[in-house]
Amino acid sequence: MHVNRRDLLLAGACGASTALFWSVTARPGAEEPRPETTTVRLAKNPSICIAPQYVVSELLNAEGISNVVYVESDAGVEQTKAIAKGDLDFTLHFSGPLLVEIDRGLGISVLAGIHVGCFELFAREGIRSVADLKGRTVGQQGVGSSPHVFISAMATLVGLDPAKDIEWVTSASVKPIELFAEGKIDAFLGFPPEPQRLHAQKIGHVIVNSALDRPWSQYFCCMLAGNREFVRKNPIATKRVVRAMLRATDLCVSEPALVAQRMVDRGFTPRLDYAVQTLADVPYSRWRDYDPEDTIRFYALRLREAGIVKSSPAKIIADAADWRFLNEVRRERGG
Repeated sequence: MHVNRRDLLLAGACGASTALFWSVTARPGAEEPRPETTTVRLAKNPSICIAPQYVVSELLNAEGISNVVYVESDAGVEQTKAIAKGDLDFTLHFSGPLLVEIDRGLGISVLAGIHVGCFELFAREGIRSVADLKGRTVGQQGVGSSPHVFISAMATLVGLDPAKDIEWVTSASVKPIELFAEGKIDAFLGFPPEPQRLHAQKIGHVIVNSALDRPWSQYFCCMLAGNREFVRKNPIATKRVVRAMLRATDLCVSEPALVAQRMVDRGFTPRLDYAVQTLADVPYSRWRDYDPEDTIRFYALRLREAGIVKSSPAKIIADAADWRFLNEVRRERGG
C-alpha cells in the first residue's frame, strides 16, 4: 500500500469531531477502583511504529490517568535501561532488545504484544537473502541495539554466526541509514520512518519484510513493557495502561488518518506522508491473534543461539512475563 492524495486529505480532516471521537472510545467501567496514581511516564523517540503510544494520552485521561508525561529517549538500549531504572513507567519497545536486558537481570515486566511487522532489512545489489550477508558490512547503533539483535536472530536462523560472519559497522557520528544511503555499507535494518524514506527515495531493496515474511511476520515486533516495581505497586493503573494502549492500537486500524495527523500535530514526527504510510504498512490488527509468550520463546532461542542471551526462554518468561492485565482486557474486549 502507498500513500495517495485521498489518504492525506483524510489525515487533515480531523476538525471538531476529534474531541468527540476520543471521548467516546474509552470509557472504563464505573465500578472499577481508581488507579493508584494519576501520572504515567512514556517514552518519546524517533520510531513511529509505536504510534499507539503517541495517541494514547486521551485514552489514559479517560481511564483516570490525567498526567501523561513523554520523556525523550532513544529507540534502543538506553530506553530499555530507563524502564528498568524507573525513569520511564511504560514504553512500547522492540521485543529482542527487551529480552537482552531482561537476561541481564533488569527489572522489566513484559505486559502485552502490540504489533508485528515494522522492520525491513535493506541491501545493496547482489545481496538477495540473509545468507548473502556473510562477509558483508551491516550498519548498527551498537551491540544490543535493535538492528543488531534482530539481524543476529535472522543470521542464526540461516546458519550464520553473527559475531564472525557479519562485519558490523558502528559510527558515532553518522547514522547507519546515512551510511547505507551513501553506499558505504551493504545492508541496513530500519524501523519506521526509515523504511518509508528509503522506499520513497528508491534506495536499496528489501530482503526481509517482517510484516510479510515468515517467521518474522508471526511474532510481535513491539511489545508493551513496564517498570517491574511500578507494575507491582500499581496494578490498577497498570491494567488501565494496558487497556488504553490496546485501544490506541485498535485506533491505528480504524482511524489511521486521524492517528497520523495527531502524531504530526503533537510533534512526534515531522512527516505526515511517512506517518500515513507507516499506519498503512504496519499490521496493527493482529494483537488478538498471537500469543506474546510465543514471541519471547522464539527470540530467546534465536538470541541464545547467537550467544547474545544466556537464559532459557522458560527463565525469561518466568522472570519478566506478566499477562494478568492482558488476559483481563482480552476478556473484556472479547478477543
